[in-house]
Amino acid sequence: MSVPLSTLCEAMNQELAVNQFQDYCPNGLQVEASDQVSHIVTGVTACQALIDAAIERQADMLLVHHGYFWKGESPALVGMKGRRIRHLMQHGINLVAYHLPLDAHPVLGNNACLAEQLGLVTETGLDSSDHPIGNIGILETPLTGAALAARIEQVLGRSPLHIAGHEGLIRRVGWCTGAAHSMLNKAADLGLDAFISGEINEPTVHLARERGIDYFAAGHHATERYGVQALGRWLAQRFDVSCEFIDIDNPV
Repeated sequence: MSVPLSTLCEAMNQELAVNQFQDYCPNGLQVEASDQVSHIVTGVTACQALIDAAIERQADMLLVHHGYFWKGESPALVGMKGRRIRHLMQHGINLVAYHLPLDAHPVLGNNACLAEQLGLVTETGLDSSDHPIGNIGILETPLTGAALAARIEQVLGRSPLHIAGHEGLIRRVGWCTGAAHSMLNKAADLGLDAFISGEINEPTVHLARERGIDYFAAGHHATERYGVQALGRWLAQRFDVSCEFIDIDNPV
């Protein structure tokens, strides 16, 4: 079944409340190459490998979490960015991307989906806004740090970098997918036992140890695979379009 591109984008923009976010990039339609959509490919980042896979599968929409046109980057469509956009246009593939709105959605979002995968029960957001980026919840059965690391590895298919700081079992957990290691201090201020994110930097190790909180760097890409899949399923069920997820490996 073919659906107008505008219909799909309007539905996603409304569901994800894109107008409620101040983001680092435009959310929604970023590259318009055709006005009808029948087959969607979803993925985490609109890299060349994912574009090539979408071309091979004759997709007419590429739906991602990490798209283009980030604040601070050159607007010139040259080099790598020019090549990517040229391939999208030449093959009639629309690029649609949702960044913070896809992190924050309470059902389809990266944080909500990661919680479901890891067996975390969400209680509230990491902040008091209407659309918090990051959540707080509990493990119904408390675990040691090593056991939680093992669960993360089993679910995500990669071993997290685990920095031990908390003494005793872990029950109250904060999490925010992607590059959210800067939120560790906030998690410690809230008295949480552990914090899970994607990336880590050098000071994070000392913060975790000295503030008594376990930190799990589970991978930027690995923690953000689930929201775009959920959004793709939502579109497929609502509009009867075909949709498939393609995972381009990224160790970061």
